[in-house]
This record gives sequence, C-alpha cells and structure tokens, in this order.
Amino acid sequence: MPYIAVTALSHAGLLREHNEDSLAVGPWTLCGTVTDSPQTLLFPLGRPLVVAVADGLGGQPAGEVASALVVRRLAGFGHAVDGARTLEEALDLCNREVYAAAEARPELATMGTTVAGTLVLAESLLAFNVGDSKVYRVGPAGLRQVSVDDSPLPEPGRRTTSLVTQVLGGSRGYGAVEPHIAPCPLTGDDRYLVCSDGLTDPVTDEEIEALLRVHDDGKAAFELWKAAIEAGGPDNITLALVRIGE
Repeated sequence: MPYIAVTALSHAGLLREHNEDSLAVGPWTLCGTVTDSPQTLLFPLGRPLVVAVADGLGGQPAGEVASALVVRRLAGFGHAVDGARTLEEALDLCNREVYAAAEARPELATMGTTVAGTLVLAESLLAFNVGDSKVYRVGPAGLRQVSVDDSPLPEPGRRTTSLVTQVLGGSRGYGAVEPHIAPCPLTGDDRYLVCSDGLTDPVTDEEIEALLRVHDDGKAAFELWKAAIEAGGPDNITLALVRIGE
C-alpha cells in the first residue's frame, strides 16, 4: 500500500537562545521546542497531507507565537485543505489570524512568520510558501528549488540575505499576502525537502544535494542538521523530508 513518509527535526542552532521555528506534519505539530533526533511519521497516500515549516520573524517580538499559531492552524484544517484554492484560503486565514492575535495583545505587535510546505494529494503535490523558507524537489536530475523566495537579491559578494518582502503578519496594519503555490510531480523517484533558512543560509544547495544523494530519511535529516551545525549553526534549523513509499 503506498504511503507518505515524513522525517522531521527542529533545533535551536548554536547561537539562538530560543527556537522560533514551528513544524506541522498532518495533525502533528512541534512548536518552539527541540527534537533530540529525527522523527519519521507514516501516513497513507490518498488523503490530503500538509507538511509545513514556519520560521518566526527575527528582530521582531514573538516570532515563536506567530509560527506556532500558523502551523497549529494548518494542522487543524485536516483534510479540508485539498487543493490550490483551499490551500490559498487557508494561508489567507492564517495571515488574518496572526494580525488578529497581534492586535489583541500589544506586546505581540508586528510579530510575523514565514511558512513553506507541501500539500501531498493522491496523485500530485503542491509546493507553497510565503517568505524565504524553502521547498526543494530532490529527484534523478538533482536538487531544484520549487518555492519562490520573497526576498531581494543578496548584496554583491554575499550568497544570502536576511531581508524578506512578504510574510504572514509582520506589520502594524493588515497586509494581504499572495502565496506561491506550484504543482509538482509525485513519484517514488522524488523527495521533497521543506526547511527554514537556518539550514539553507549556512549550507549551500550543492552541499544539500550531495548529502541527499547518499542519505535518506533519518540519516539524511541528521546529516543536513550536522552540516548546518558545523557551518556555525547561526539560526534555528527546522526541516522535513517527504517521500512516497510502497
């Protein structure tokens, strides 16, 4: 029987005092905490499954509150998110709820979060994001980013930037978002990596591809985390690997 295997972990990194990342895998969520080792969850293929990583906006208050609110809301939708339209509606509602929560509590003003993930359907997959957290497709042709970064081009001589042009919440006045949603193939030859920039800022795409070429599931997640830590672990590291098995 075909199944969906999702292997995930979340870690604060070496320099941050708190983990402001959150994670949703179907009904399962992990918010503001650390996994001691990668965890693999199995789900039957056929019912819609959301896998999402949210990275609380740094430099502004309560990033962990915003990221937790978003992943818990996505998890709470269950199988109702079953296509591009309902996914876009769900992300719009998440955005509105971040603003509403911030308006209700002054100490949360301007909190925000990115979000990126996959919606796994019976015969296809939708990659989505708002912000600069990423989704990669890993297949026979190598590693390819399928999300769209909401960020300006890095300055000359730099590979990354910490600036983002679109997040859920993040300002005092309400602002709508335009989620990036892309259809992708769903085959046994493909895997998908969903992650926060705590992985992709210190670790290059070439290094990620090399690790995923030789490792899968828990070993792959561990090696990706290890690479980020060995590169200095400057930020929270959260990732999920999605694959289809028989």
